[in-house]
Formats: sequence, structure tokens, C-alpha cells
Amino acid sequence: MSTDDRGLTRVRPGSDLVRCWDTSDLDYLAYHDEEWGRPVRDEPAVYERLCLEGFQSGLSWLTILRKREAFRAAFVGFDPELVAEFGERDIERLLGDAGIVRHRGKIEAAIANARATLALRAAGTPLNELLWGAAPAARSAPRSNADWAASTPESAALAKRLRKDGFRFLGPTTLHAAMQACGVVNDHLANCWVREAVEQERRASPS
Repeated sequence: MSTDDRGLTRVRPGSDLVRCWDTSDLDYLAYHDEEWGRPVRDEPAVYERLCLEGFQSGLSWLTILRKREAFRAAFVGFDPELVAEFGERDIERLLGDAGIVRHRGKIEAAIANARATLALRAAGTPLNELLWGAAPAARSAPRSNADWAASTPESAALAKRLRKDGFRFLGPTTLHAAMQACGVVNDHLANCWVREAVEQERRASPS
């Protein structure tokens, strides 16, 4: 066990600490311990998470993690103002980029979602506020993976709202995964070693 320069505790494979899923992959370990469920509240970061969750559909999350830096380079840091300006030439460039998931529908959705993000901002209902506004009432900590829902009434309602606002590739399941990832819900298992730290960050994070 060691502590990085941000004060986060890094635990390597082989420890007896309980996590929400078993893995020996260091990227996946770091994602679980340092990112998953910790609050993400700023608009560009929420837009990035939604894009990556959309690209993950039908694939493993580890595939996306390993391509994340390539995604960030390809989509100019997931700045919605820049991505909203992408046109057909950019789509063709992205379809030729072996570092990302080359799926035309998902690429076009990321661009459409950037434009929709800007439209929400202009209308006074920022994407990040919509996501956090969908937080469910307090609930019990899951005891096992079997307690995780694929989607919830809240994610279904949010999907319906975002579709109306021009978003694509964001159904109830994808949105629930994003809500878990961004800390809108804390779905770390009850006995997971980082659950309480995540909960403390959520309580301390400004609404």
C-alpha cells in the first residue's frame, strides 16, 4: 500500500481489502479506488463521462479505460464547445483513429451531445445540474453485485429528458452507469474498503 501525491491510497493486487469487483489490472484497480463513485460535478467532466459510457456500450469498461487518453486527444479534452464544431471531416478523422472506438453512430452521438450540452447551458439548465438533479433518495448500500440495478426510474426519466433535448446513445442503462461513475449514487458495496471515503466526498461536495 502506498500514498500518491494527492493523498490517495493506492493498493496493489494481492491485498485482502474488499472491492466491488475482482481484478488484477492496475488501471482497473486505480479506477475503482480513486474514481468510481467519487463526485464529478463540472460540466465538461460530466460530458466526458457520458461520452465514454456511450462508447462503452457493448464493450468492457476496461477497453474504454485503456483508450481514455486517446479519446481525450481525439475529442480535444472533451471540451463541448470544441467538439460541437466538429463536422464530417472530423468524423472521418475519428473513424480512422485506431486509438478509439471507431463506431460512426457513437462518434456522431458525442458530437450531437456536445451541441445539446451547449444548448442546455444556454437555456439555464446545465448538463451537470440535470444529472445531479436526478439523484435518488437515500437508499441502503448494496450488499453484493446482485443488488446493483441495470437502470432505475431516475435514470429512465433522465434519459427521456435528454432525448428530448437532442442527446443520443444515452438510454436508462448508460445513464445509470454514468450516475454511478459520477457519484450521483454511491453503489460501492457495503463492505467495500472505499465506500465510506466516497460517501464523505459526496457529502462534502457542493451541490
